[in-house]
Amino acid sequence: MPSSQYSIDVSDVTVDDEFWSPWIDRNRDVTVEYQYEQLEASGTLENFRRAADGTEGGFQGMWFQDTDAYKWIEAASYELAKADDPDLRERVEEVIDLIAAAQKDSGYLDTYFQLVEPGNEWTNLNIMHELYCAGHLIEAAVAHHEATGDRSLLDVAVDFADHVDDVFGDEIDGVPGHEGIELALVRLYRVTDEERYLDLAEYFVDRRGHDDRLQWELEHSEEIGGSSWDDGALIPADGGGSLFLDEDGEYVGTYAQAHAPVREQEAVEGHAVRAMYLYAGVTDLVAERGDEALRAALDRLWANMTEKRLYVTGGIGPEYDHEGFTEDYDLPNETAYAETCAAIGSVFWNQRLFELTTDAKYADLIERTLYNGFLAGVGLDGERFFYVNPLASSGDHHRSGWFTCACCPPNAARLFASLGQYCYSTTGGELYVTQYVGSTLETTVDGTEVELDQSSALPWEGRVEIEVDAAGAVPVNLRIPAWSEDATVTVDGEEVSHGGKEVSHDGTGYVRIERDWSGEDIELRLEMESELVTAHPAVEADAGRVAVRRGPLVYCAEAVDNDRPLHQYSVPDDAAIETDGADARLDGATALEADATVPFLDGWEGSLYRPVEETAEEETRLRLVPYYAWDNREAGAMQVWHRRRP
Repeated sequence: MPSSQYSIDVSDVTVDDEFWSPWIDRNRDVTVEYQYEQLEASGTLENFRRAADGTEGGFQGMWFQDTDAYKWIEAASYELAKADDPDLRERVEEVIDLIAAAQKDSGYLDTYFQLVEPGNEWTNLNIMHELYCAGHLIEAAVAHHEATGDRSLLDVAVDFADHVDDVFGDEIDGVPGHEGIELALVRLYRVTDEERYLDLAEYFVDRRGHDDRLQWELEHSEEIGGSSWDDGALIPADGGGSLFLDEDGEYVGTYAQAHAPVREQEAVEGHAVRAMYLYAGVTDLVAERGDEALRAALDRLWANMTEKRLYVTGGIGPEYDHEGFTEDYDLPNETAYAETCAAIGSVFWNQRLFELTTDAKYADLIERTLYNGFLAGVGLDGERFFYVNPLASSGDHHRSGWFTCACCPPNAARLFASLGQYCYSTTGGELYVTQYVGSTLETTVDGTEVELDQSSALPWEGRVEIEVDAAGAVPVNLRIPAWSEDATVTVDGEEVSHGGKEVSHDGTGYVRIERDWSGEDIELRLEMESELVTAHPAVEADAGRVAVRRGPLVYCAEAVDNDRPLHQYSVPDDAAIETDGADARLDGATALEADATVPFLDGWEGSLYRPVEETAEEETRLRLVPYYAWDNREAGAMQVWHRRRP
């Protein structure tokens, strides 16, 4: 069955990779079970039970807590698509039965409003995430239906989507404060072939930035009433400011990407997760309807994000107060927010952009984000998580087992469970190998059956081997990562002449090989050298500093590995950087050692200040580990950016 999300279905790929398999296995065996326990402990499932019983009051958790259950179902469904698990299947069915029982006859389903504010549905689109919850319900339902063929949850989602379709554009002319339903409606359209869901997605996209409903709600919050307005619609930020009002008290829609019509937006603004979900939905809409103005807006927004508002780890959104973007080149390190969900949302958006264009730059960013900005969000035990991902820490930032707002853990679980979808693509009738992850693929390319077996030594070595068997001629496109300046490709030992990554069949960073395949072996050798990188001069936080990259990985220094306080180390421009073996405490991660200097301490006794000519530096080594692996050992300081010594 074709995937309603990407050109490769979850069940088409079996990951067997030295690096990724432990993460995926741990996600299946530990995280999914652990997160179910949290659904019980946090009251999420109890909310559905009470709503099913028709009671009022007793709601537990955040007002959008329903989505924790939906994302858990989506992750579990991907696991069921790859391999049947009777116990997991039974547990998923039990939760689905609970959700179905809680749904109102009208199709409406939101346990917060059903338990706390019956009668106030759709009165607070700014803050109360009803449409966001609906979006995650739809995504879970589609995933479950595609995995099992069962319609139990899909019927619930269809009824809710029909209810939304009846209400919006007629009774209510408005858009959600938190996006997410847009991309979900496109997924629902693709699995049901019901055009009205695509129309509804287009309505929400087109109304954004034109809609005055969000402003009207803020101005009439006292008239609307309801406990969801008790703390004010403004959500105090930065010592009394607001996410919705400017300093003059005027409404601005920047926080929710409603400051301008999508077609006119020039920069990624506001809450980073909301932005990523919106732009993922817009990309899906462009794929279906071919709107050139929307496509041009996506190009502008992506360029602004990647050229001026992106962390070296692929993380996005520096600001704590509104969990999002601020201004160009504002990329602080220790106060970076860089929410795990935002990195995941970036992966969702960039995969859709790739499917739309086959441009390797999107796959390059997915790779960087997967190995760094996303992966850091999950501890090596599978039971502890970062919500916030700073690039420097004084030693007081640690992963937690759960959060009051627990959006990130189940979001990570569904990405791990569906990772195979991001490794390949059959868009445009050709096969693309987009991520080098050991795996087997069985799919159809333009009607031709293809079997592919990949083994990969990434991220530690640039060695990839691929065997292809197909029922006919199929073009196979191999991505040459942006970090590899030199690549060699051979087929059965014979080198393929491709002219390097700048000379490919369409200029997008791929080596294209078209032939009849009958078990031939492709070998790809990617140059993988450690390198120092600097940030744009406008990035104040990184002025006079360098970061270390090797292949797809960004490295950081931790206090546990180094004798001196980290701020004392300087890295020279010509520093030799060598691998330092596998660290058993970090699941075998390859560590690095870089040439560095530190202040010579002799002569400082009794002095707080000295003339610079009386000081000196001595040579030493700075030990580094992959950024994703930090905070998995003894607590201590961490930094990605190090003082530069020209």
